Amino acid sequence: MSTLKGKTLFITGASRGIGLAIALRAARDGANVVIAAKSDVPNPKLPGTIHSAAAAVEAAGGKGLAIRCDIREEAEVKAAVETTVARFGGIDVLVNNASAIWLRGALDTPMKRFDLMTQVNSRGTFLCAQVCLPHLLKAANPHILTLAPPPSLAPKWWAPHTGYTLAKMGMSFVTLGLAAEFADKGVAINALWPRTLIATDALNMIPGVDAGNGRKPAIMADAAHAILTRPAREATGRFFIDDEVLRAAGVSDFSGYAVDPSKPLLPDLFLD
Repeated sequence: MSTLKGKTLFITGASRGIGLAIALRAARDGANVVIAAKSDVPNPKLPGTIHSAAAAVEAAGGKGLAIRCDIREEAEVKAAVETTVARFGGIDVLVNNASAIWLRGALDTPMKRFDLMTQVNSRGTFLCAQVCLPHLLKAANPHILTLAPPPSLAPKWWAPHTGYTLAKMGMSFVTLGLAAEFADKGVAINALWPRTLIATDALNMIPGVDAGNGRKPAIMADAAHAILTRPAREATGRFFIDDEVLRAAGVSDFSGYAVDPSKPLLPDLFLD
């Protein structure tokens, strides 16, 4: 299978950035794409809403469905999944893209930020999987793909921002656990992480970070597409890196993904 045509993807946090890029790549195949995110009204700091994303999906050739959903709220996730199934008849793919970030040390991390990251990242990933799995288990080629790094206990990744690392690695460990639990059920449960910084609007809000040293979200979208079109029983519990996935798929020239080819690429967090 090399296409997502007719498949239904439930993507969290897909109103912009990597989530939107994955949505649009699937839409070009003719997929049904659910944009599940909180952004239902324009934000002057961060462009894009669930409505503009769904419209972009339609323009790209897919069927879009905008659902305002805070993945911290169990009732909202359940309602969003029910709406999805009522509209499209099921769910083939869950993409856990939504994530909260706060790159500060312990003394500079307000507990409301700590709680937000925990609730969105690890808890939100678990909740969305829990609610989607009954439908995924009925799908022909079901996948869960979470944007999370390879698990690491290396102190250098924990010391600078324990709160964020804990929440992000929580997504990784949820992936590890669910993959093992459902290994014999035919659901591919994997993670994907970028080799370099990815130039998103959220990245632009982090002081001192130059998006010109990164790659475009399209590289993550293309890598996600390559993973989600594989037979589900082929691989599970894997922690994929974007350029490794594409290299295995036959891509050798990554220059087109660079935001500014004249600038050196900076590695993303959590990769040695």
